[in-house]
Amino acid sequence: MTRGNLSILACESGRPFADKIIKELKDKGEEVKFINSKETHFADTEIKTTIEESIRGADIYIIQDVENSVTPSSVNDNLIALMTAIDATHKSDANYITAVIPVFPYARQDKQEGREGIGAAMVAKYLEIVHANHIITLDIHNPAIAESFDEIKLENLHASKNIIDYIEGNKGDFDLENLVVMSPDAGGVKRAKHYAKIIGAKVVFAYKDRNYNIPNSIESIQIVGEVKGKDVLIIDDMIDTAGTLIKVIKAAKEKSTKRVYAACSLALFNGLAIKRITKSYEKGYLTAVIGTDAIYHGENFQEKNPWYKEVSVANYFAEVISRLNHRKSISKLLE
Repeated sequence: MTRGNLSILACESGRPFADKIIKELKDKGEEVKFINSKETHFADTEIKTTIEESIRGADIYIIQDVENSVTPSSVNDNLIALMTAIDATHKSDANYITAVIPVFPYARQDKQEGREGIGAAMVAKYLEIVHANHIITLDIHNPAIAESFDEIKLENLHASKNIIDYIEGNKGDFDLENLVVMSPDAGGVKRAKHYAKIIGAKVVFAYKDRNYNIPNSIESIQIVGEVKGKDVLIIDDMIDTAGTLIKVIKAAKEKSTKRVYAACSLALFNGLAIKRITKSYEKGYLTAVIGTDAIYHGENFQEKNPWYKEVSVANYFAEVISRLNHRKSISKLLE
């Protein structure tokens, strides 16, 4: 009793993560087929996906890494490529279509403030228009985005177990008896509490005074909770340009912390992020950043950036895909 022959189709930017998922599925003993397809980028920037073999009746999982930092494609390019792949799959009469998008596009545009649209809801409608049946994503910025879908089922996976397993498996690098978990803002306290409960640590958080006359401007940061002499683990869903993260690290070090770590599910590392993090690491403010392989940064990224520790979530995604294909419960995997 499956949803059809288990099949993986990869967009160009999603190919590195797709290869890892396929390997994990095969290691589990699954019969998985990689579907040959071609992603064409025209001179005027239009994109087309062509499926090069029959997929009639198959259970298709389309892998796309919209934040892939190695390919030249933008988030918008990758989103369009994903939609053309879903549309082509639908028109080729697949039985079931699941889009595997570790970073949900436009997720930070999740509410309306003034005369603006809601980007996350817009993307949800686009995905329904091209007939996706299911979405698998990772630590979406706001779980309420699921309410933007009328027909599609959204599965929001959590990388916390993978990251905590890494920390507990490398106890020589972490003083768990002296560790506190920090949220970089009040909105992330619930996430920090989840990590702290499992690790057995206390929670602190950073309170940010903003200058609302200047977009993304922070005037000062106050640390709420005791961090003096402690190792600090800053937990967030994503690191984008790392501007706020570096300010929080500096504020923590000014409180006489020992070592400061940062961990996130989605290591975007856009703009000046790598330069900022490297500078903080070289000054001795930051000890390490823990991220996942849900976003591809290239084969030698960890060697070039000794502050980065990558945790794989490919097996996690593979297990979810396997269970969905066999119509088994995945509720325990979403806790």
